[in-house]
Amino acid sequence: MHNQIKSFQNPKIKFLNQLKEKSRVRKKEKCFIIEGQREILLAIKGGYTITQLYYCPSIISFEDISTIIKNHPKAIDFFEITPEIYQKLAYRTTTEGVIAIAISKNLDIENFSLASEKPLILVAEAPEKPGNIGALLRTADAAQLDAVFIANPKTDIYSPNIIRSSVGCLFTNKVATGTSIDIINFLQQHKIDIYGAALQASVNYDTQNYTNPTAIVVGTEATGLSKDFLNNTTQNIKIPMSGVIDSMNVSVAAGILIFEAKRQRNFVS
Repeated sequence: MHNQIKSFQNPKIKFLNQLKEKSRVRKKEKCFIIEGQREILLAIKGGYTITQLYYCPSIISFEDISTIIKNHPKAIDFFEITPEIYQKLAYRTTTEGVIAIAISKNLDIENFSLASEKPLILVAEAPEKPGNIGALLRTADAAQLDAVFIANPKTDIYSPNIIRSSVGCLFTNKVATGTSIDIINFLQQHKIDIYGAALQASVNYDTQNYTNPTAIVVGTEATGLSKDFLNNTTQNIKIPMSGVIDSMNVSVAAGILIFEAKRQRNFVS
């Protein structure tokens, strides 16, 4: 029999709610919450440590939970919660009945090491909308990129909104964060070509060679790339557009650029 929690006033439930709502608590405690069976499974596969797991027996059985966590290397504390408590904690309208607490990783670019000799990296500068960040992570996962760098992040990477919008791809990608200058220095030190998605001094994206070590950098739809990146790109690239407006959703643009690089690399290999 696992510990049963039936009160909203239980300190553990209050703590879970704080992790859900407050970035400063997540950063201070160095942990965050994961909601959903697939997301928890992907976090474990991605090397994250789960410390506690809260589940609603009327929604999910412990046998199903055991399947999800069977490859987790360490002991986990389990707690049964009521449907009412689960609904208070859950972000989703479609419930899966399980929420975990996981230990945050240090995502600083200084701790990052490349595994590939010819990496293909996506850099997103100052992304703010969780939906866009989630979509970028999903695109990176689909392309099996070597890394995703978030420069000057405006949103906590371990926000439940990002985990939800990325469908767990936060855990399937190798992610690092830092200032724009820190990330530029990293790319230059590793002799990685920097292609910035920008209109200034740009050429059509399909005229460039992305088979060498490559970073594709995208900025926000509102302001584009900072001068730090614009002054340090190997080449600025643009996607020709025939419509009235001259910009598109950042995740769509990133997808076009990334998969052109993938096409070239698949052709060469």
